Amino acid sequence: MESTIEQISKVIESSDNIVFFGGAGLSTESGIPDFRSVDGLYNQQYDYPPEQILSYSFFKANPEVFFRFCREKCLKPILNAKPNPAHLALAKLEQMGKLKAIVTQNIDGLHQAAGSKEVLEIHGTLHSHTCVDCGKKYTLDDVLKTEGIPHCTCGGIIRPDIVMYEEGLDSSLLEKSILYISKADCLIVSGSSLVVQPAASLINYYRGNKLILINKDPLPAEQYANYYIHGKAGEIFEQIMKYVDKN
Repeated sequence: MESTIEQISKVIESSDNIVFFGGAGLSTESGIPDFRSVDGLYNQQYDYPPEQILSYSFFKANPEVFFRFCREKCLKPILNAKPNPAHLALAKLEQMGKLKAIVTQNIDGLHQAAGSKEVLEIHGTLHSHTCVDCGKKYTLDDVLKTEGIPHCTCGGIIRPDIVMYEEGLDSSLLEKSILYISKADCLIVSGSSLVVQPAASLINYYRGNKLILINKDPLPAEQYANYYIHGKAGEIFEQIMKYVDKN
C-alpha cells in the first residue's frame, strides 16, 4: 500500500493548477508563534486577551498598549525569521508552473521571502505601515526605529497594514482568492485551524476532488478532504518534494 506522502506527491505531480491556502501553523517552524496552539499567543498571560488587543477599537482606545504588544509579539519575531521547507517547496512548485497562487492568512511575508510571486495576503502584512491621517506609507524598518506609538511626519499615528479584528477583509483580494480556488484542480490547505471567518470559508469554493489537508493536529474538515496527513508542514513538504523531484 502506498504511503500518504506518496499518494499526495502523485496528486501534486498530476496537477497543474494548484492553489495553496495556509495559516499561522505554516510559520511556527520558522520561529513565529501562532495564536491557538498550546504555546500560542492566546494561551499566554496578558492584561488583555491578544484578540482584544489586536482589535480596531482597542487600537483606537489604547494605542500605547497595542504597539507595545505588536512590537514584542508580532514585529520582532518576524525580523530574524527565515522561510522553512514548506515555504520553499511552495515557491518551487510555483516555479515549476504547478502552483498558481498562495492564499494566506499570515502577515509575516515569509512566502515572498521564499520566492513566491502570486501571494494573496488576505489578512494584510506587517511589512508595510500607513499613517491613519494622511496615508503616507512606511516600512517595517521605519517603524522599528521609533519608540512607543509611531507617528507620521504629519503627526498622525502609523498603523500596520494588517486586518485587525472588527475590520473587514479587502473585497478585491477575497474575489481574487475565490476565483483561484474555484478554478483549482488541486487545493492544499496547511497550518490553518479553519475557524477564523470569513477566511476559513474560502475552501468551500473548491469544486475539485483533490483536497489535501496537511496539519499538525486533526481537523474537523478532514471529513471533507480527499487526502490528509498529520505532522509538521515543513517536514512533510520536504518529503513530498523529494518524491516530486525524483520523478
